[in-house]
Amino acid sequence: MKKFKLGYAPTRRFVFSAEDALRYKAAIRQKMESFGLDIDIADLEGLNSEGLLYDDHMNAELIAAHLKKEEIDAVFFPHCNFGTEDTVARVGKALGKPVLLWGPRDEAPLEDGMRLRDTQCGLFATGKVLRRFNVPFTYITNSRVDDPVFERGFTNFVAAANVVRKFRSLRILQIGPRPHSFWSMMCNEGELLERFGIELHPITLIDIQNASKRIEKGNSPELAAAIDYIKAKLDWSKVTEDDVRRIAALKVAMRQYADRSGSSAIAIQCWSSLQDAMGIMPCLANAILTDEQIPVTCETDIHGAITSIMVQAATMNTAPTFFADLTIRHPENPNGELLFHCGNFPVSLSVEDKPKLRKHFLFDAHAPGTHEGEIKGSEQMTIARFDGDHGEYRLFLGKARGIQGPYTRGSYVWVEVNDWPLWEETLVKGPYVHHAVGIHANAIPALYEACNYIPGLTPDPVDPSEKEIQAWLRGAGL
Repeated sequence: MKKFKLGYAPTRRFVFSAEDALRYKAAIRQKMESFGLDIDIADLEGLNSEGLLYDDHMNAELIAAHLKKEEIDAVFFPHCNFGTEDTVARVGKALGKPVLLWGPRDEAPLEDGMRLRDTQCGLFATGKVLRRFNVPFTYITNSRVDDPVFERGFTNFVAAANVVRKFRSLRILQIGPRPHSFWSMMCNEGELLERFGIELHPITLIDIQNASKRIEKGNSPELAAAIDYIKAKLDWSKVTEDDVRRIAALKVAMRQYADRSGSSAIAIQCWSSLQDAMGIMPCLANAILTDEQIPVTCETDIHGAITSIMVQAATMNTAPTFFADLTIRHPENPNGELLFHCGNFPVSLSVEDKPKLRKHFLFDAHAPGTHEGEIKGSEQMTIARFDGDHGEYRLFLGKARGIQGPYTRGSYVWVEVNDWPLWEETLVKGPYVHHAVGIHANAIPALYEACNYIPGLTPDPVDPSEKEIQAWLRGAGL
């Protein structure tokens, strides 16, 4: 998987200290690298004698061409003094990537009254010109290099830009149509392509059935590895050796189709034709693939698959998502809710050393293949949902924490939120459904900021509020 690559284009203006600008260019680069993000950085070294953006507008073409060749995913224009706003805007416009604008806070004037940088003044100028060029950008409060607000803003921007790059290159493997009774899973394939560039790669259940059978009859290393994983990680005492082999073969077939089609997520018609055709449930296969950073959504939920990729990218792909039904309220906690699905939550999130591989507990066929058990809660969980209707798309965002609750079948976790009646009303009256994506991380600020770069997608935060997210990005609580 290609690493996220950031374009580093520090800028200065000719009337201020070039020496001080060079000093800050190095200090900012060193600070960025200290944050420990697994990213590549493409700078301007070699384009001129300073590695700085400082020339008149004719230099913009050279810089933009260089950064395009580097295949950057976003660009950072730190103002090492006042900066050259027209060139910044031209480069930002030419690249068409997320833009970060920030500059280090100025020191006091020198004893003779001279000022070396006037960085804040230049930020005002560049912000205006970026607007004139219709370039969306992210802004971090003018602060010192070592201020925590810079680290918070920088790391959040990189995460948001990672969401944007994954969203813009999104292709979803669709295995079968939605179940006929699930009208809530309707989506507009043409509109997703026209508005967002999101592609679907549809195949039939016959395709996946034939591929699974072929793999099941063979002795590939991929099949052996999947079988070994299931036997090592799960209690499979209630199913047969043949069941394990069929489940493993399905997992391998789905992975191969995703890899060949260039799909980063999968939406599958998980019931009930698949059970009739193959004699298994796909839940555990879904769980294993989701742990492998290829999230799989049930009931052919395309919008759920889009959500999963966005949420996963907001953590720089460091944590697995889980795809859940919003199911019932907690019997005692008025702000508690059960997040559940038949058995598709990632195995790595289980509270048990060996969660159970079981037969389905609802359908008459009772086909094997469900990964059952409670998953871990945490004090910091994000619940999200990309959805839309009537040509309008929104991104629901809310924070939750794990709590204790009654045992239930399937894979599940109980969570508590700030105001469940508000959540419920927003979900019922908005363009949303009973499905949501969870992750054990605070992905909300990055997802919120990513919407700045996705025309036609409106963030819909219920907790924290929009004002609270914006205050957090400005450094609230530090």
